[in-house]
Amino acid sequence: MLKHCSLRRMVVAAAGSLVIGGGLVAQCASAQIIVGQTAGFTGAVAATVKEATDGAKLYIDSVNAKGGVNGQKIEHVMLDDKFDPKLAAANARTLITEKGAVALFLTRGTPHNEQIIPVLDELKVPLVGPSTGAMLLHEPIRRNVFNVRSTYQREAEKAVSLLGSIGITSIGVLHVDDTFGADALVGIKAGFEGAKLKPVFLGKYDRSKPDFAQLSLDVRNTSPQAVMVVGSGTHVVDALKAIRATGSRAQLVTLSNNASGGFVKALGENARGTIITQVFPNERSIASPLIKEILALAKAKNVTEVSPAMVEGYTTAKVLVEGLRRAGKDPSGEKVRAALEGIRGYDLGGLEVGYSASDHTGLDFVDLSIINKDGKFTR
Repeated sequence: MLKHCSLRRMVVAAAGSLVIGGGLVAQCASAQIIVGQTAGFTGAVAATVKEATDGAKLYIDSVNAKGGVNGQKIEHVMLDDKFDPKLAAANARTLITEKGAVALFLTRGTPHNEQIIPVLDELKVPLVGPSTGAMLLHEPIRRNVFNVRSTYQREAEKAVSLLGSIGITSIGVLHVDDTFGADALVGIKAGFEGAKLKPVFLGKYDRSKPDFAQLSLDVRNTSPQAVMVVGSGTHVVDALKAIRATGSRAQLVTLSNNASGGFVKALGENARGTIITQVFPNERSIASPLIKEILALAKAKNVTEVSPAMVEGYTTAKVLVEGLRRAGKDPSGEKVRAALEGIRGYDLGGLEVGYSASDHTGLDFVDLSIINKDGKFTR
């Protein structure tokens, strides 16, 4: 499918043909199905993005090693949006119009995906497994968005419910002041209502220029037993450092968007005891067919550590590839979208996912983990 080769890629391939005869045709034809990803490969969420992408690559590489999809190899094209919503939307357009992507996946960030949606609708290309649990991607139903993971609202509600059930009744909340923070706050409030509690502290911070100095003092002055911090990557790390610097020993709770080994390393000595919600099975549980499959492929590739973020990337890639398979030999954006909407009860490995014209929700799995003294997620 040479029609998917952009001028830039043809020039690169032509350069390669100076070394290997016929390189232009061989290199273009080898990437017959193009899928795109825009995410913050640099910036606040880089560690988690890398791990999710590594998980996706693990599955896509295994598919390509077996001949690809319907006899065609998959090329995964990635663009760095530096965790900037406007750049994410621009990258989405580039991936579709210039790179020839028939689907996008693992796009990161709530406001980022919000700006990507109009691009998808205009160009009629689906997005599989946005790496966010924002409710705005679920309700109202988005024609070109097919969610895989559970929602932030469900995660947040369960986290507060758990804290209340174990006797932690003094809870503070600190959230980013954007659509992600506002969305999670809905679930947090539902959790407080269910537990018949009220937050002792409710603060917000600017996503572009976070300042945790005063907020950390507010946390200290209200003396909460636990603080739920809704934010991404380095912001949560910086928030916890500021809170600890005031002498507060409050329990930290955050959401699954931070469920990565990179996040644990960034927390350093503050990692132990941190609670993180999870939206996929335990990454070390061989009782889960999905995890057993991932671990086997990881071992074959000499990958020694599998993180929750890798599981999300792998699972999302698995759903995407199933859509490509069902779309047939010459997939277009519209064909892939229709194929995804026709999936019913697809077994991912102990978890089933399905869609319809009125349901693009995906999975409803939520669990909780705590980081142990070895820096591992335990459940």
